[in-house]
Amino acid sequence: ELEWDDNVDLENTEYLRGIVDNAGWPDLSSAGHDVVQAAWLLVQHADHDLLFQAQCLELMKNMPSGEVKLSHIAFLEDRVRVNSKLPQLYGTQFYKDGDYFGPRPIEDIIRLDERRLKMGMEIFAEYETLMRQLHE
Repeated sequence: ELEWDDNVDLENTEYLRGIVDNAGWPDLSSAGHDVVQAAWLLVQHADHDLLFQAQCLELMKNMPSGEVKLSHIAFLEDRVRVNSKLPQLYGTQFYKDGDYFGPRPIEDIIRLDERRLKMGMEIFAEYETLMRQLHE
């Protein structure tokens, strides 16, 4: 069984930081889907560096339309908010505590699906079903 190595996350975050500092956040038209996806995954899991996550989130939010996946912004926005002890906006972050498995607190839950749809995401009920299936 493989053990998780936190040093890999740290090294990957530093590598990505070098790219972002030199060239900004990668865009879809010049970097391509695979690079954009990999960069987003790295920053999404860089929980040890909240400031870098927040910096990348701002860069992504300021990209021209069509150059960043809106769902990437939504997931990272929730991650930054959860890591800042704030309620999430899009309901992407779940957790387990004892027998409980469910979403972390969500702000303005009445408009949750409206926000998710604007970001090109499925309604929350569908996402929650998927997350529960993955958890089992």
